[in-house]
Amino acid sequence: MNEQNEQPLDDILADPLADPADEIAALQAERDEFRDKFMRALADAENSRKRADKDRREAEQYGGSRLARDLLPVHDALTRALDAAGDEQRAAAAALIEGVELTLRELSNVFARHGITVITPKPGDRFDPSEHEAMFEAAVPGTNRGEIIQVMDNGFRLHDRLLRPAKVGVSSTPAG
Repeated sequence: MNEQNEQPLDDILADPLADPADEIAALQAERDEFRDKFMRALADAENSRKRADKDRREAEQYGGSRLARDLLPVHDALTRALDAAGDEQRAAAAALIEGVELTLRELSNVFARHGITVITPKPGDRFDPSEHEAMFEAAVPGTNRGEIIQVMDNGFRLHDRLLRPAKVGVSSTPAG
C-alpha cells in the first residue's frame, strides 16, 4: 500500500467529527436554498406558460388587425356609393345598386365573424374621445357643447380595440 495516499484508520477515528447539530443545520440551510430555487423556477415556468398563452390568444384575436384596417376604406367606399345613389340612379341601375348592397352586406358579415364592429355615432350623441375623432368644432344653435353635429366617417372596433375612430364634427356652442 502507498502510505502517502491512504490515511491510517487510527488517524480518521482520532479526528474529532464536527458537531452533528452544525452539520444538520448546514444541510437544512442547503435544502431550504434548493427548495427556494426550485419554487422560483416553477413560478418562472408558470409565468412563461401564462405569458405564451396570453400572446397566443392576442395573436388569434388581433393578428388580422392590419388586414382589417386595410379593408375599412372598402367598407367606406361601398357605403358612400349607396348613400350617393338617388332614386333616379336606383331606378336606372337597380341591379348594380343591389350588387353593391350585397357586397357591403357580405363585407359586414365577414367583419362580424372576425369581431369587427362598426361605431356609428349619430348627431346629438355625446363626443367620446375614446371612440371619436373631432374633425372640426362649430357653434350650431340648438346644440350643446360636446354634442356631435356631423358624422364624416364611421369608426371601427376589433373586439375591444379601436381600429379607427369615427370622424365627427362637434358643437362648440356654449351652454346658456
